Amino acid sequence: MTADHEPVPVSCIINGRAHRLEAAAGETLLDSLRNRFSLTGTKEGCLEGECGACTVLIDDQPVDSCLVLSAGLDDRHVRTIEGLADRDELSPLQRTFIEHSAVQCGFCTPGILMTLTALLEQNPSPTGDEVRTSLAGNICRCTGYGQIVDAVAAVAEGLS
Repeated sequence: MTADHEPVPVSCIINGRAHRLEAAAGETLLDSLRNRFSLTGTKEGCLEGECGACTVLIDDQPVDSCLVLSAGLDDRHVRTIEGLADRDELSPLQRTFIEHSAVQCGFCTPGILMTLTALLEQNPSPTGDEVRTSLAGNICRCTGYGQIVDAVAAVAEGLS
């Protein structure tokens, strides 16, 4: 093994907990989350950054975890779908998704929830157009997005 392929030591915070890992060459954040930390809520979709199923927050910004190398996570904060709930209490956005039937098959839902969590943290009262724009990188084949936009509006009303 050459020096270019040596594992890279990484210290990061995932869902509020400190973690250390030796990131292998080419290991993505998606791989690390699912295979090293058993955080399987982050879904593997296209592996090309097109579908948004693997969206997580890094330093409060939504990113496609399939495109991020774990070696670059040193001193970064990662939040996954498992980090939204407070123990057994769903986040307001998660609860409202259920109440508004914004979940169909559920495969895309974790990525959408992470994208919208970032949006609501940056803009607590987004317009419908702002919600749709923020979701440009998240593909849902089931809902048509109407219920999702309604759910975000309901959460925004509750936060105002």
